Amino acid sequence: MFRFIVNGKECQSDKDIRLIDYLRDELRLTSVKEGCGEGACGACTIIADGRKVKACVQKLSKMDGKCITTVEGLSSREKEVYAYCFAEAGAVQCGFCIPGMVISAKVLLDETLTPSREDVKKAIRGNICRCTGYQKIEDAILMAAEYFRENREIPQKEPDHLLVSERFPRVDAREKVLGTGQFVDDIVLPDMVYAKALRSRYPRARINKIDLSKAEAHPDCVAVYTAKDVPNNKHGHLKKDWDVMIAEGDITRYIGDALALVVSEHKETLDEILDLIEVDDTELPPVTSPRDALKEDAPKIHESGNLLTKEVLKRGDADAAIAGSKYVVSHVYQVPFTDHAFMEPECAIAFRQGEELHLYTASQSIYDEQHEIAHILNLPVEKVISETKLVGGGFGGKEDMSVQHHAALAAWLTGRPVKVKFSREESIRCHVKRHAMEMEFTTACDENGYLTGMKAVIYSDTGAYASLGGPVLQRACTHAAGPYNYHDVDITGYGVYTNNIPAGAYRGFGVTQSCFATECNINELAELAGITPWEIRYRNAIRPGQVLPNGQIATPDTALLETLEAVKEIYESSPYAGIASCMKNSGVGVGIPDTGRCNLEIRDGHVHILTSAACMGQGIGTTATHIVCQTLGIKPSLTVYERGNTARTPDSGTSTASRQTLFMGEAARRAALKLKEALETAGSLEALEGRLFTGEYLGKTDPMGSEKPNPVSHVAYGYATQVVILNEEGKMEKVVAAHDAGTVINPQSAQGQIEGGVVMGLGYGLTEDFPVEGGYPILKYGRLGLLRATDVPPVEVIFVNSGNPAEMAYGAKGIGEICSVPTAPACQNAYYRLDGTFRTKLPLDDTFYRKPKK
Repeated sequence: MFRFIVNGKECQSDKDIRLIDYLRDELRLTSVKEGCGEGACGACTIIADGRKVKACVQKLSKMDGKCITTVEGLSSREKEVYAYCFAEAGAVQCGFCIPGMVISAKVLLDETLTPSREDVKKAIRGNICRCTGYQKIEDAILMAAEYFRENREIPQKEPDHLLVSERFPRVDAREKVLGTGQFVDDIVLPDMVYAKALRSRYPRARINKIDLSKAEAHPDCVAVYTAKDVPNNKHGHLKKDWDVMIAEGDITRYIGDALALVVSEHKETLDEILDLIEVDDTELPPVTSPRDALKEDAPKIHESGNLLTKEVLKRGDADAAIAGSKYVVSHVYQVPFTDHAFMEPECAIAFRQGEELHLYTASQSIYDEQHEIAHILNLPVEKVISETKLVGGGFGGKEDMSVQHHAALAAWLTGRPVKVKFSREESIRCHVKRHAMEMEFTTACDENGYLTGMKAVIYSDTGAYASLGGPVLQRACTHAAGPYNYHDVDITGYGVYTNNIPAGAYRGFGVTQSCFATECNINELAELAGITPWEIRYRNAIRPGQVLPNGQIATPDTALLETLEAVKEIYESSPYAGIASCMKNSGVGVGIPDTGRCNLEIRDGHVHILTSAACMGQGIGTTATHIVCQTLGIKPSLTVYERGNTARTPDSGTSTASRQTLFMGEAARRAALKLKEALETAGSLEALEGRLFTGEYLGKTDPMGSEKPNPVSHVAYGYATQVVILNEEGKMEKVVAAHDAGTVINPQSAQGQIEGGVVMGLGYGLTEDFPVEGGYPILKYGRLGLLRATDVPPVEVIFVNSGNPAEMAYGAKGIGEICSVPTAPACQNAYYRLDGTFRTKLPLDDTFYRKPKK
């Protein structure tokens, strides 16, 4: 028997299980989050006898006689201070890591109330945050130290009104800091069972036979399902090419392919039952290179062949422009798969109520998953009700089906609530990655450094299934020439199936990859033309009214020039500073219907904000609150933000393509204008009880290949220039990020998005990799190369705009993706200036952060 004290209460157990399982499952202390299961991420950090402990790697026997503290056990004063300071500093985004950060903060502040920033960095080094870039978390801890040290009172005053661009703590900060907000895995339903899929042993194999008899005989086994139990066995966002499970006689396409789905009474016995399934399979040689996959004799991964899509963007005569140019540079660039590494592993719960199926999920679009699951189960769409809980990070990685469809299938067939949760290992092996690409880029300029033309051929590895490989390739192509004023371009992209892990949406959505190639080429052209990298960008930067390489006329809110002017002094003052610029679309664009929606309902004298727009940490509820309050002139306490539910909130589309701030925001503004008009007549919210006010915004664009002389590819673009500064050793000293985000709706959130995006971009450029050998990933979570607080330099954020904001959403443009796009080429330029080596592969080799192998 093991005895210990948890949050002041005596506890005991005769089972030597993991500490995290005891705290979460037995005591329901859900502030303790499981992010990795290997002691690497720190989301499960607790205090044991005054020391920080990772609960996921400790057994109860190690806790015998100890006093354990979780966030739930903090004093009332501590809870109030941490909740206020983390909210006020803007330190909370997805929130999954935050309780662990608070525990690390408490251990530090119990030792000293006068810590330095370096002390704080060291204190949270064991805690990974994928959203914030750490800077605002450090600010919050330093602020908390001040509140404790000076015994300061927590401010209670609420603003009488809230305008856009005013500081305001995000609406979900408190519940995330204190761990009271619900993520899917925090939920336990009566009579709930657990499911897990058996995965293929090989990237490519013929499944001859699957024998379930021994597994079905296990006493905990509720059921085992295979492909024959699925009404429609194909799913997929845009192309239904992904198997729910691989059937007998079929061939697997990657190691994450599901062969069977086990349902158990207890999650602890899932692996036991899976091990009893006997699979007779024949290993086949995999195809793991896009170029090999396009060869005539390559085995077909899908019946349609190995070419998912080909995209062409051609304007003018690039060959003639390049041939007549003074300077021409050409390189082949290679960028790797990378893992999203969001803090919350994928998890879903499904339960049946009569002829309806309900889901609790953490996806980026409840309506997309509603439609996909309805298709899989052959149900009317309205019979599938999907409700989002808190989402612990996404970055594009939670757009595809991962666990939702398996939970739905098992719940529909068993009639019982079913939870499916990925371990971190399953997440790494099964969920989509950033597309690896090989890119041949040729760029030319005249004797004065003015760009004349460019050609590019892009090979994008979409892995085993389409996912969003088509749109990602489109964005890589439409942005490949950069945000510059020249018009002779010839860009061809190939999206290719392989037997690698599928690739899908990832922050930057293809632009991150092609921006690296084009910006590096431009830096070399500057050297040939005898001007600085800053000057070549300034001469060629797109101005309002000029035409982008994709043919679109730059709108009056274009402010690339202003981003360059903002960083000129800092760039020119350092000999080892690297620079890169970029643009990034807001909205899906290229002729695809794209609608934002938001409804406002009056209930109990409050304005309920209803939208399905998923919040993965970017703060969409806070954005909506700003816009509604600005339009109505009311204080925020009169609003209630409701999370997405297909039975209640309107379809606002996927949280992707940096679209929701603009699209949902404009829809919220339009709904609020209708409510404002009604208020002028009714006189009070109470008089409008029960009324619903709808808002909708449709972004109209032109398709790829449009014959219009100046097609509108996207309704808006953000622009950015970033500078990465190194010291003589090659260590980062500072990053300056100047961004045209239009009107900044919430300063804390926007700054935090950029800081986090920059750190993710630094990882992409310097440390993160996802090596795949023969279709097999070879890394664990702790070796993905994720930057920690002690690795991250100061990030200075500068907001600029043109002074001519667009009308939609008060002039706001998306910020979530663009902040990661130019960072890697800025790193490349910095290292080139440091050591003269022109690197063409990510992550950059032979740097302070990635030493050559001996």
